[in-house]
Amino acid sequence: MKKSFLAASALAASTMMTGVGHAEHHALSEYELIDRTDLFGNPVASQGRISPDGDWVSWIAPDDGVMNVWVAPASDPSKGTVVTDDRHRGISNHLWSVDSKYVLFVKDNDGDENYHVYATDPRTGATRDLTPLPDGIRAQLMGVSRDRPGVILVGTNERNPQLTDLYEYSLSTGERKLIAENPGYASFITDNTYKPRMAMVPQPDGGMKTVFLNENLTPGEVFADIPSEDMLNTNIVQFSRDNDTVYMIDSRERNLAAGVAVDLTTGKRTVLVEPEKADLSDIMVDNETYEPIAYAMNYLKSEWTAMNEEAQSELDFLDANLEGEFSVSSRTQDDKTWIVYEGAAQAPGQYYIYDREADTLTPWFATRPDLSEAPLQPMHPLELKSSDGKTLVSYLTLPPGSDPDGDGRPDKAVPMLLWVHGGPWSRDGYGYNTVHQWMANRGYAVLSVNYRGSTGFGKDFTNAAVGEFSGKMHDDLIDAVDWAVEEGIAQEDKVAIGGGSYGGYASLIGVTFTPDRFACGVDIVGPSSLATLIESFPEYWKPFLAGTWYRYVGDPSDPQAREAMIARSAISRIDDIQAPLLVGQGGNDPRVTKPEADNLVSAMQDKGLPVTYINYPDEGHGFQKPENRLSFFAAMEGFLGKCLGGRVQPIGDAFEGSSAEVLAGAEYVDGLGDVSKGG
Repeated sequence: MKKSFLAASALAASTMMTGVGHAEHHALSEYELIDRTDLFGNPVASQGRISPDGDWVSWIAPDDGVMNVWVAPASDPSKGTVVTDDRHRGISNHLWSVDSKYVLFVKDNDGDENYHVYATDPRTGATRDLTPLPDGIRAQLMGVSRDRPGVILVGTNERNPQLTDLYEYSLSTGERKLIAENPGYASFITDNTYKPRMAMVPQPDGGMKTVFLNENLTPGEVFADIPSEDMLNTNIVQFSRDNDTVYMIDSRERNLAAGVAVDLTTGKRTVLVEPEKADLSDIMVDNETYEPIAYAMNYLKSEWTAMNEEAQSELDFLDANLEGEFSVSSRTQDDKTWIVYEGAAQAPGQYYIYDREADTLTPWFATRPDLSEAPLQPMHPLELKSSDGKTLVSYLTLPPGSDPDGDGRPDKAVPMLLWVHGGPWSRDGYGYNTVHQWMANRGYAVLSVNYRGSTGFGKDFTNAAVGEFSGKMHDDLIDAVDWAVEEGIAQEDKVAIGGGSYGGYASLIGVTFTPDRFACGVDIVGPSSLATLIESFPEYWKPFLAGTWYRYVGDPSDPQAREAMIARSAISRIDDIQAPLLVGQGGNDPRVTKPEADNLVSAMQDKGLPVTYINYPDEGHGFQKPENRLSFFAAMEGFLGKCLGGRVQPIGDAFEGSSAEVLAGAEYVDGLGDVSKGG
């Protein structure tokens, strides 16, 4: 096992750059061109954790360029060794078993999302695939409970592709025991002993009934009737330690999702938190009772509120010692030591070890210390207004030197990238954003908008997207562009649109439905047809489609709905495209399959329209391998440089080690033809 360089490099990088000052105005050319590798390459380290017994710390960091799990004695984090041996796409997540004997992680095959669950002995590095299931089967880590040490709860769909059965797996032997065979529920809800206590039963209108389960797993009384309009904003968070109380986030009978406790013995419901501006975004619980002790709400920024005096003392201490937003990523079972993560727009991320008894907060590692001296820029939270009066929480980053007085307005209008988040049931937030910093450094304003349908701002805002794909959801984006032009931020003829997943769809809608508004577009794993998108979804999504995709977009098995869905898709408006398009696709993407990109590009080529298409056969819904990220974003940088005129770092060796297949349009990006494969 190899020795870690982590502590020496990262502990020294505990002070992060606070940004370029505004004392005087400098030309963009005077600011360092941040190397793409520092932005999109692997971080030095990420995901700091501490074992429940407090003896170990762990993190994910490169080993020979591939992200693996490292561990070290908590008493000396500098003595780290790598304990996993992935040589392909890398490990992107990990956690400890409750007895601190194993590191757990899940990993799929080249982005296909058919995950396996792995356990690694941190003392020997021995790793076991606990779920060596046939190809095409998906395993999910469903529970890791301190009340069941040595045993984890895993769900698999090997019996029925649509349904998840529950198994207990022994971490020491790998043996499994069937806990519950799913007769047709959307999902089970288990308590801290892994006993199935409730199940989610789909309803014809897209809602769900949460029902208590009898001993033979047949449905009993209804615990919660969740209408379709509350499906994205209501869920059970966890059971109390004694399994007698359920804690929920609940938007029923209100707009903003509240924190609710339900006594399972008496049925009494108690509202613990009634938010004012945003849904609950995070909850911290007592380590012994699991009772909520603090909560976070994220409107413009994330803000924590304590629910008792002890939690207030802890939050006050962290507030006093940290400048950015923070979260607690890991805690020991005795709650004496916390791992705290701090992030800010101009600081990619810093981990600390918090000794609660000694009141010490020790810097552990910075995720990207090479950016500590880079000219990272402030992010400006905004409240924009849509044309029909909705508030659109948005975020703006400006090029260095363009805004000397720091008021969020450049001295003169600059080219702009409208960067659209995926989901659509997700949100943009404040903090370090790689694309914002990268594009601002190249000379562009970057604007991200929480359009209707985004989550976190109440169910009314989320439900305002029903039937509005390519409609008012896109109008929100256009309203934001109009605002940026009117405010002197963006040059009207130099606005690009880009994003991934739904953001890719929005980009395609931008260049087809509003072709005169965008100079070019970047589509990463975006669907070109809403109908074929939904028809190709994985089988295990189908129990949930009625309350989400069918409700918001339509059921393609209905001929009339299918026709309307195609009409709201870019594939039906190829003739309207006027601007160049860059398309990135993962060949194994199970969500937005490769034919979505193939069909779009083929139709554009038939019309002689400028399109550049890069496929990655070893990726899924996004680009996990650093070589693939670097190659695509190198192409994107060159593409936008031609379109918007910003600074460009040459492609150089960015495609080295990448699986990229340039299947069309290498001639539209300088240097791409020299490195292209397959086109």
